[in-house]
Amino acid sequence: MAVVARRPRGRPRSFDREAALQRAMEVFWSKGYEATSLHDLTEAMGINPPSLYAAFGDKERLYLEALASYQDWRREILGRMLDDAPTARAGVEMVLRESATEISKSGHPRGCMVAMSIASCSSTSPEAQSKLAERRAMGRRRVKERIDRGIRDGDVPPGTDSAALADFYHAVFIGMAMQAREGASRRNLLATVEAAMRAWPEGKTASIRPRR
Repeated sequence: MAVVARRPRGRPRSFDREAALQRAMEVFWSKGYEATSLHDLTEAMGINPPSLYAAFGDKERLYLEALASYQDWRREILGRMLDDAPTARAGVEMVLRESATEISKSGHPRGCMVAMSIASCSSTSPEAQSKLAERRAMGRRRVKERIDRGIRDGDVPPGTDSAALADFYHAVFIGMAMQAREGASRRNLLATVEAAMRAWPEGKTASIRPRR
C-alpha cells in the first residue's frame, strides 16, 4: 500500500511574513479594526486561520503589529521633514502639507491608520488601548520636541506653550485625516493647513510656499 504524505499543518513553507503583514495593514487601514473580519484578513493574506494565529497570535496582535509597521514608515518620512526644516514653523507646515497629499491620494486607503484607531478600536483589550494611545501620542510628542528646539534656536517666540501648540496641530491633523476619509480633496485639506498655520505664534519664523 502506498503511503500518502500528509500536508504539514500551519503556514506554507513559502509564507512571506512581511508581505502578509503588509496586506493585513492595507485591510485594517481600509476598513478599520472592528469592521475587519478574520475572513477579510486570511483572504487578503493568502493564508488560513491556523497560519494567521501561528504567525501573528490573533487579530488584535496582528493589528498592533500592522499599525506599528505603518507608523514606523510614516514616522521616518515626517521625522526627517521636522528635523531638516529651517524652523519649527516650516517643519510643522511641511508635515501638514505632505500629509494632506498622502492621506487624500489614490493608490492606498484614504486617511491615516493611526488616526482611525481612535474611532475603530473600542473593542480592543485595555492593554491594546494603552498601546494605541501611546502610539497616537508619538506624533504629538515629536512635534512638541521640534517646537521646543525652535524656542531654543530663537525661531519660536519665548514663552510659547509648546505642549498646547503641539496639541493644536495634532488635532488639526486628526481632523484632516477624518475629512480625507470622508472624501475631502487635497485642495480642501491644504486650505485647512493654510488656515491652521495662521494660528502659529507671531515671531521670527520661516514658511514655505503653498503648492497648488
